Amino acid sequence: MSRHEHRSANIADANGNVAVAIDHISKTYPVPFLRLKKLLRRKFKPPVEALRDVTFNVHNGEIFGLIGPNGAGKTTLTKIIATLIQPTAGQVTVNGCDTVLDDEQVRRRVGLAGAEERSFYWRLTAEQNLLFFARLYGLSGAQAKRRIKELFELFEVEELERRRFAELSTGNKQRLAVARAMLANPPVLLLDEPTRSLDPIAAARMRATIKSLARNDADRVTVFLTSHNLAEVEELCDRVAIIGRGRIRALDTPQNLRTTHTTTEQVSITLTSVAAVDAEHALRQAFSDRFFTLGRTTRDQEWAVEFSREAGDETLDSVLRVLQQSGAMIRSVETKRATLLAVLESYDEGDESPRAKS
Repeated sequence: MSRHEHRSANIADANGNVAVAIDHISKTYPVPFLRLKKLLRRKFKPPVEALRDVTFNVHNGEIFGLIGPNGAGKTTLTKIIATLIQPTAGQVTVNGCDTVLDDEQVRRRVGLAGAEERSFYWRLTAEQNLLFFARLYGLSGAQAKRRIKELFELFEVEELERRRFAELSTGNKQRLAVARAMLANPPVLLLDEPTRSLDPIAAARMRATIKSLARNDADRVTVFLTSHNLAEVEELCDRVAIIGRGRIRALDTPQNLRTTHTTTEQVSITLTSVAAVDAEHALRQAFSDRFFTLGRTTRDQEWAVEFSREAGDETLDSVLRVLQQSGAMIRSVETKRATLLAVLESYDEGDESPRAKS
């Protein structure tokens, strides 16, 4: 299939449920001044392969997360989608438009907010900066002022309107970068660490804003975000891709990633009305081959029994039965599986598959 034929196929997909189609993308950064270095017999590092055969789709109205260690290729992929750099191989389409062949059309459809924003004019006020970029997007003066007012209210930063950009805190500069990305109401938002440098309250508001954009049926936005805040990714994202050494190692919902990562789970049972020594003795007699930990909780005469088990086996029922027979009153039962951090850590740099962790 030729590139143009492949492009037509992706356009058909985009008219359905695909907002961003990433098809066998690779990116290699060549060695700068390679011939000169060879001529002068200077040492040089090999070319950097930032992305290797990356393929996945981002659906319309989806909040899609990309996570991985530093240098894994997250920012490179984001910049390729935004047309800031071109891939070495493969194709990316945004709403059916090729990021190389139709770069102007793609730029009209995406809004990019980077983690380290350097393109604002530091001597201009926050409002003047947004007015400047709004005119570049083609908004008239009246449209721009109206849209900027809406965004200042949305991010609750009206007091920053007349302050110079150089005077703003790092967190407020980040909020202004996201506001700028939304100036032209793009259908696709690319957010590189959107809550970086924000205080906890501002970060919570930013997450609420991102959720509302993707859940708004009238004007739904597709969000593609990268983040090192895994709790945030788990809260926001419909699906998550794990990238390492430029390759996609796993892609699924956060819940499925945790579930398929390991078949074991941690169980914590809170109980009262029994002495700790009696509960421990009963458990040891019934389960000589299993390890339990028993300790006090913050409440008087309340104990917590913790152990691990294979998800779905009958160990929990048996433990509850033994505890009740020893005179214990069960207050609560909690189960926990692997976190996204554990899943991410399990992908070794040289290994394509996760190591099972308890």
